[in-house]
Amino acid sequence: MGQRTPLYDQHLALGAKMVDFGGWDMPLHYGSQVEEHHQVRRDCGVFDVSHMTVVDVSGPAAKAYLQHLLANDIDRLQELGKALYSGMLNSEGGVIDDLIVYLTVEGYRVVVNAATRDKDLAWMQAQTAGFDVQLVERSELAMLAIQGPHARAKTAELVSSSRAALITDLKPFQGFADGDWFIARTGYTGEDGLEIVLPRDEASHFFNELVGAGIAPIGLGARDTLRLEAGMNLYGQDMDESVSPLAANMAWTIAWEPAARRFVGRQALEAQRSAGAQPKLVGLVLEERGVLRAHQVVRVEGIGEGEITSGSFSPTLGKSIALARVPANTGERAEVEIRGKWYPVRVVRPNFVRHGKALI
Repeated sequence: MGQRTPLYDQHLALGAKMVDFGGWDMPLHYGSQVEEHHQVRRDCGVFDVSHMTVVDVSGPAAKAYLQHLLANDIDRLQELGKALYSGMLNSEGGVIDDLIVYLTVEGYRVVVNAATRDKDLAWMQAQTAGFDVQLVERSELAMLAIQGPHARAKTAELVSSSRAALITDLKPFQGFADGDWFIARTGYTGEDGLEIVLPRDEASHFFNELVGAGIAPIGLGARDTLRLEAGMNLYGQDMDESVSPLAANMAWTIAWEPAARRFVGRQALEAQRSAGAQPKLVGLVLEERGVLRAHQVVRVEGIGEGEITSGSFSPTLGKSIALARVPANTGERAEVEIRGKWYPVRVVRPNFVRHGKALI
């Protein structure tokens, strides 16, 4: 038996198929993964993401600590509630985890992945040496993600008028605190929506309110196809400690300036950038029948080989898509080996669908 979120019994009552995910018992789907995918693209749905780890960072050196810890520059957070996406790297430039950090009244709030919790916390604690900073894991909190084009409007109908007004005015990658609740306009689906951190003992009631208002519960299966269509990385598949952000379509998350900021992994990344030998993460589209899967070999004629890191059938596009790490000089065409046969694929930017619209 794995760890359970406060909503475990409600998932069972709703008919969820439960699976192990990073040591947690989580809902894969509630009947139809494809229908749940379309629900989020066309309307909205609610995900239980209470398995994510929330860590509050405070103290006189909190900012300096995070500038050292993260590849992106925490100084970009100038407004309360503002969010920043970043990689947390090791000294070789590999990705320990990707995360979101928010500016709060007390300091900063960091949200890391569930499957990497133990190593993340150990690494973060080890990096506090020399900094007057405190790290507090907020295990008493739960987290819900309401995602889809109607997510903000429908959620606003279920909260107080003051919260509703703030939700309506929220800009992307902006959040606000209201008591023990923290509400941000962020997500992992390529759609508009909210991520809400709230006390565990209030999560069940609010989840019931959301579902009762017609906001369908959505499982991990649709969450994966939605993030893949949006070209968003999954830790452990598209990047890990052996992969540089330069090879994971995360170069945009590296703040090279100011040059004096010596974040963990910077020296290794500078050497990689100078060498110019890093592979790249691209999108693949299979125009024929078949399904692209992780670890299938990608062949680029006259150049070399790569590998699919994430692949699946795209419910929105009606064809198979994938993210793949391939040689840097790969062009617009490649081939993928599926069950001993080679199939032609189109190479595209790793971003297939955003806000319900096809980008390829």
